[in-house]
Amino acid sequence: MERKTALVTGSSRGIGKEIAVRLAQQGFNIVINFARSRSQAEATAEEIRALGVEVLTVKANVGKPEKIKEMFTQIDETFGRLDVFVNNAASGVLRPLMELEESHWNWTMDINAKALLFCAQEAAKRMEKNGGGKIVSLSSLGSIRYLDNYTTVGVSKAAVESLTRYLAVELAPKGIVVNAVSGGAVDTDALTHFPNRDELLRDAANRTPAGRMVEAADLAKAAMFLLSDEASMIRGQTLIVDGGISLLA
Repeated sequence: MERKTALVTGSSRGIGKEIAVRLAQQGFNIVINFARSRSQAEATAEEIRALGVEVLTVKANVGKPEKIKEMFTQIDETFGRLDVFVNNAASGVLRPLMELEESHWNWTMDINAKALLFCAQEAAKRMEKNGGGKIVSLSSLGSIRYLDNYTTVGVSKAAVESLTRYLAVELAPKGIVVNAVSGGAVDTDALTHFPNRDELLRDAANRTPAGRMVEAADLAKAAMFLLSDEASMIRGQTLIVDGGISLLA
């Protein structure tokens, strides 16, 4: 049988890499999308190829629709199909609200929210040809709660969760299941850009009811569940994986 193919944006490291590896372990060919470090993407690709699947690495700023189209053309030429799309790539300007400029807003919304719409459109065209597929996005608690310096990212993630609901309904007739996973603070490379990183980590470690911080593997496991057939009747939902910290005042 022809191997299924999965695209994971922002998958050269962190949570995206964790999900890509798990999909490869299930036999998916993998498309690694990255924006900056080709060497890191290729190192991840070699790790995944060792699992016995094919890997395509594509450099593309998913905030630009023309780059998205180019990426999907490469997927067509290499694999000729797409069955899973994980919307993981994220960026953002972390500043107090009164210091934000239009360029900060546009950059963050483009990569975190606009990318989901236009990647999902392209993914759906391919998935429909094979009877359906799965789409999962990564979100964060800043979409529903206030976090310091998080205005642009929090609002963009709220848009991701809202768009997830719209995609779930409109793509359902095509056999496509759409959901999202929202996580608490996870100590990945992305968190190094937070001006209050140490405070965030300390608070998460001390206050999480589960007794430890959320790890990348926790979010990857949740994403894999939503990508599985067991979750086929879960549609348009955002699954919060935070060890219970969002339950606290």
